Amino acid sequence: MKRVALLFVLAVLVPSILLALLAGRSLRDQHYVLERQQTLLCQATADTFAKEAQTLLDEELRGFGLEVEALLLAQKTNNLAPGFDEALRARWPLAEVGFAVGANGTLLAPQPAKRAATVDFLNANGRFLANQEVAEVYLNAGYLAQAFNQPPQPQSQIASPTQFEEQRSAAQVPTQQRKSKVPQVRNVIPQQSQQQQVLAPNAQAEAPQPGSDNFSRLNPAETGFRQIIGEATQGSLARFVDNRLTVLFWYRSARAPGVIFGAQIALDRLRADLKELLDELTPRLREEICVALLDDTAKPVALTHPAFRANWKRPFVATEIGEALPHWEVAIYLLDPTRLDQAARTFRLTLTLVITTLLVAMVIGSWLIVADLRRQLTLARQKTDFVSNVSHELKTPLTSIRMFAELLAEGRVSEPAKQHSYLHIITAEAARLTRLINNVLDFSRMERGEKKYKFETCDLVEVVRETAETLRPHLEQSGFRLDCHLPPEPCPVTGDRDAIAQVLVNLLSNAEKYSGERKEIRVELRRRNEPLPFVEIGVLDRGLGVPRGSEVKIFEQFYRAHDALSNGIQGSGLGLTLARQIARAHGGDVAYEPREGGGSCFSLRLPVKQLETTNAHE
Repeated sequence: MKRVALLFVLAVLVPSILLALLAGRSLRDQHYVLERQQTLLCQATADTFAKEAQTLLDEELRGFGLEVEALLLAQKTNNLAPGFDEALRARWPLAEVGFAVGANGTLLAPQPAKRAATVDFLNANGRFLANQEVAEVYLNAGYLAQAFNQPPQPQSQIASPTQFEEQRSAAQVPTQQRKSKVPQVRNVIPQQSQQQQVLAPNAQAEAPQPGSDNFSRLNPAETGFRQIIGEATQGSLARFVDNRLTVLFWYRSARAPGVIFGAQIALDRLRADLKELLDELTPRLREEICVALLDDTAKPVALTHPAFRANWKRPFVATEIGEALPHWEVAIYLLDPTRLDQAARTFRLTLTLVITTLLVAMVIGSWLIVADLRRQLTLARQKTDFVSNVSHELKTPLTSIRMFAELLAEGRVSEPAKQHSYLHIITAEAARLTRLINNVLDFSRMERGEKKYKFETCDLVEVVRETAETLRPHLEQSGFRLDCHLPPEPCPVTGDRDAIAQVLVNLLSNAEKYSGERKEIRVELRRRNEPLPFVEIGVLDRGLGVPRGSEVKIFEQFYRAHDALSNGIQGSGLGLTLARQIARAHGGDVAYEPREGGGSCFSLRLPVKQLETTNAHE
């Protein structure tokens, strides 16, 4: 056993302690891990909202095209352009100004004298839409390449061959030459950078370069309106006029091939739509972060927490929405910036406690394994003793039966009294042998889970009386006085009659084997009501009693408080084990307590309430 314990310590405990030390050294990196996880979660949230904002703008662009088609279908004269501004604003709330541009660059709508908004629109965008000047606009490079590389439409949908050649020539200019080479500085600088955390190991710490946190990934392209639209059917662009963002949608319909319909988007209405996206933030994230939609001046236009205030230019993380809303960003702010440090300290403390608990658990587990190993060795010795006891128990009655049977068979005994005495001895030894074999068989069945009980209503008083009267002749012949104190009225219980009788036989047999000089056995049956109604059968003797410290062990299999081979007491160490298992199968138990004046009291307790149980494996 010592060798096994040493191997266990070397194979389990030592590696576990080394792993615990390595885990302890990794605690210093937990703050970085938590910060990294928080950054990734917030960055993913910001990226998701940025994509949803782009998706919303794409849906609005498709909705604009559908509105134009609907107006063209409703227009009977096929001359929608002059009144397009009024007609579009009446149907589509997102439009601030509707415009229409002819094939020759003529601005067909809106009419300048209608509203002050149309006057401002024409002053800001009139020359650009008429292709009389170039301007810096924000467009997706992939979109431009797709638009310029589209195959030409049928000749009936082109305004004139001259305009088509001009557009083709403009499209041949490389996109890189139309892009502004001056990097655009971002209005916000995130505290955490996803790019900095994935830098290559050989990257050098230099001044911020375009594409880093200090610079925007968006660059304006300097071009004209006709070069932008090319042969595409619809699109959007954004430009700044007097430091004011303007977002334009345009659409070309096959129903009116010579006209480009467009709209200037009402940013106030667009902000309200984007605010609805922020309101869909999950409650769990809302408790930890504040999501803000910042405009091109780094001022919040929508917040998940209206009362929240912070340095808007220093968010935790931020993501630009894209070319559709240049320099607009989705920014994430921590509601409690110190929570991350507190979480890191809590995590370190928790991990330390977990490691300590695991080490303590492993030490306790090791002790339990060693104790179980010791118990198994003790059990193995008990099984060996059991084999010796059973062999002795089987040999003794068999010897007696054979000897007295041979005397009777050979006719050596002629006196009737002696013949009767020898027959009685043979019967008693056969009964003893039967009980021993039955105990071994019942224990084997219980160990395999094959023991079955036949539950039925029976009178417990009658069972006790019949069992006691069956054993009375044998006990009285051995010099015992058996007293039965049973109530006159029946005591019905639900159980297996034979199994209950076997428990009583085992208890009476123990009282006989462990008796002292006073050979007295008393059987009592009494009712109890606390804590629940039950009936108790007590078997009391004036024998040797149970040694101190063995009150629980005597119910273990193969355990004997008095060794049979050393003091001549018969037994196999299974009687009380079987008695308790049978009693518990009936919903009761077998208990021991010392008797006043010396001796033992073993009690079989069974519930009075009828058990609703069918035959089952126990």
